Amino acid sequence: MSAIYLPEDRYFNPACKEVALHLYGQVKHLPLVCPHGHVDPRLFSDPNYQFGTPTELFIIPDHYIFRMLYAQGIALEDLGVPRADGGPVEQDHRKIWQIFADNFYLFRGTPTGSWLNYSFYNVFAVQEKLTGDSAQAIYDQIADQLARPSFRPRALFDQFNVEVLTTTDAATDSLEHHRAIQESGWSGRILPTFRPDAVVNLDAPGWRQNLQALGERVGKAITSYKTFIEALENRRAFFRSMGATATDHAALTPYTTELNDQEAETIFQRALRGEASPDDAARFTGHMLMQMARMSVEDGLVMQLHVGSFRNHNSQMFERFGVDKGADIPVQTEYTRNLLPLLNRYGTDPRFSLILFTLDETSYGRELAPLAGHYPAVRLGPPWWFYDSLNGMAYFFDKVMETAGIYNTAGFNDDTRAFMSIPARHDVWRRAAANWVASLQVRGMIDMDDAEAMIHDLAYGLAKKAYKFA
Repeated sequence: MSAIYLPEDRYFNPACKEVALHLYGQVKHLPLVCPHGHVDPRLFSDPNYQFGTPTELFIIPDHYIFRMLYAQGIALEDLGVPRADGGPVEQDHRKIWQIFADNFYLFRGTPTGSWLNYSFYNVFAVQEKLTGDSAQAIYDQIADQLARPSFRPRALFDQFNVEVLTTTDAATDSLEHHRAIQESGWSGRILPTFRPDAVVNLDAPGWRQNLQALGERVGKAITSYKTFIEALENRRAFFRSMGATATDHAALTPYTTELNDQEAETIFQRALRGEASPDDAARFTGHMLMQMARMSVEDGLVMQLHVGSFRNHNSQMFERFGVDKGADIPVQTEYTRNLLPLLNRYGTDPRFSLILFTLDETSYGRELAPLAGHYPAVRLGPPWWFYDSLNGMAYFFDKVMETAGIYNTAGFNDDTRAFMSIPARHDVWRRAAANWVASLQVRGMIDMDDAEAMIHDLAYGLAKKAYKFA
């Protein structure tokens, strides 16, 4: 038998390993603060919710996994991923798991491989490496444990020592599952996050249907830009009443501009008629980012901005399977000029907080660190998506911290749909942070008191403060 290899000193530079192990020991058992992610709140609204099979848990919903298999020529239908047209896909979950196991070697040296091995070993007590030969025995071991009450989501939430977890919810969401959680008497803290992309971005799939749903949610038909803004303000207030502390916005670029009411109304009316141009959509999104910032100043919700993803790059996959299927690709992004209108208007307002995320690593030192190191409202989010990795984190620390300092960053968030991966992702961050802080200490740049304070903040305090968790 070949065992899963997870040495206690993994990721640490030999030159500072002793100090890194000490610092990691200070924070490895701290509660997990999860201020941005995509875990479905339905997991927690039903105290008896079960995850289903190992295949349903690890493979079918996780584009981090099936994108790697797809890149090697394995059809998503063979992995049980549902088709948009309801067409046939593989239903034998053991067969899907076998394909996964036969190809698990593809994940060697990747963040996904690290997260999976951590989950197998630490959550399910699997000690043997996943291979084609061990596939079915490991499937049985995981399936047996998933059937136990101790592996219900609420029980694992407590086992993982999660202090707070936020979901990401459309502006039209009823938040019924959040209400059920709050009314159940369970002590777990699950909060919503307001994400209006589907109604703010005119080029979003099904925009007019989404707008109609927004009108139904607020009880008023949205026939003008004015009623649109009122509806968004209404929904933000509702999200706040349900415990939300933040909003989240995705755009291809961080372009911002301010339209006058007449310009905004003209574009909005063209969109209602289905006549909006790509330029209309880009200008309206840029304007609505300004409006979202204005609303954040007024209601206190932290504004998150994720930019730089070319969505659904593989058009054939999008037509066959829909969104979030691993075909979103980073693009080069410019921040200094694009954010100028927004930051000139709100960047020094003490009521405003903007957390920026990028998929363009080249912008860290050139633009983002200087912006965060100047504007009081700006904080930098951690490495995101493709860069949520040991190397991505090391690059982030190297390019950002010397200019911005750690206290102009927002700590860590796991940004995942895969609930089981949350402890693993936080563990990688805490190890990467300990390694970086230790390197400062052994080079005589900081003393041990400062090192211990910094690792605590990087692992826990910064995220809690940035997202206004009391």
